[in-house]
Order: sequence, then structure tokens, then C-alpha cells
Amino acid sequence: MPIVRTDNLGRTYRTGQIEVAALCMIDLAIEPGEFLAIVGPSGSGKTTLLNMIGALDSPSHGKIFFEEEDLTAARPARLAEIRLKKIGFVFQAYNLIPVLTAIENIEYVMLLQGWPEKKRREKAFALLKEVGLEGFANRRPADMSGGQQQRVAVARAIASEPKIVLADEPTANLDSKTGAALIDLMHELNQKKGVTFVFSTHDPMVMQRAQRLIRLKDGMIEA
Repeated sequence: MPIVRTDNLGRTYRTGQIEVAALCMIDLAIEPGEFLAIVGPSGSGKTTLLNMIGALDSPSHGKIFFEEEDLTAARPARLAEIRLKKIGFVFQAYNLIPVLTAIENIEYVMLLQGWPEKKRREKAFALLKEVGLEGFANRRPADMSGGQQQRVAVARAIASEPKIVLADEPTANLDSKTGAALIDLMHELNQKKGVTFVFSTHDPMVMQRAQRLIRLKDGMIEA
């Protein structure tokens, strides 16, 4: 059973009297354990599609199903619950909480989910070690490089064992060496833990590592 399935999905934005179709007629299925990249030039609809998969945005028409639950019919509280419990997010700008340490940032989603303090602290330390930042527990984002912050973001995304991790241009602000190391890390998590990853990207390195590419052009699936 697909984790995510879309049926004739579309998203239109209105600016004054002008309507712009960001996405049109998107039929897509994402299977458990995939390492998939949504690719295309700027303005092709990559981030819009990722936001709808992540229940951050609603379609103008069509349907999107998460584990066969129709997100277009779900109430906001239910969408928030799905985001909290089933989806991990990795953003281009890291989006770590600046006043929290690395370990506290990783713990944050587990805290919201109600994990006991001892259990979430143990899990966060184990994940820090797994992403190669064992000695960085008490550092705040301002005291870490971009690559280190993005590794913390990946650890945070997988901490609560989500069904799927959505990564929006995760290598965009990193140099090529650091970006390659990050993709290696996520690929290892995909292979060892079966975590499903979906990227939006125009980075050729990410495209080469992906098991499947969905190419968008002008809001439609080109290939």
C-alpha cells in the first residue's frame, strides 16, 4: 500500500485577478522505503507538491491520500496530528530553534508527542551519534556549521520514527562535499532503517542517488 497517493492533484494561486496554476493533474504513488526525488527548474511546482504531501498546504482540486486517509477531507486538527506523528521535515534553511541546543532540537518533536524524558534523551543522544555529531549535544545552532545544523535537522526529522521524511532542497545551502556527506547519511538511514525519503531538488548529486525521479515542468509531471 502506498504511503502517499495523489489523484488529479492541482493547486492554483490567485494574485489579484490573475490565477497561476502551480500544479496540475498530478497522479503519483509513493511506496514505503523509497528514496525518491521530485526534480525540475525553479517554479516547476516541486515545493508546492512537497507541501501538499506534508499536509502543509491544501489542493485546489483533486485528492491526496496518506496511508489511504483522504487528507482533503481531514480537519485541521487531524492534519496537525498526521504532521506530528507520521511526517518528518528537513528544510532548506534548517529551521532549528535557535535558543535550543542540538540535543533539545532533536528531542522537540518527541516532547510534543509526549515521550518520557529519559526515553527521548536516550533516543536523541543515539541519533546524534548516528549522524556523526556525538560531541555536539550542548551546542546551539549559531555555534554549528550549515552542514552540522542540517545533520541535526535530519536527526530531528527521524527521531519520532515517521512514516516518511520530506526534504525540501536539503543541500541547497551546503558546499558539494558537505552536501554529499548529508545525502550519504540519508541514504544509509533509508537502507538500514527503511525510512522513506522524498526530496525536492535541482541538485544533480541528489538526482544521481535517488532510486526514482519525478520530473516536473510547468506544474505537471513531465517524466
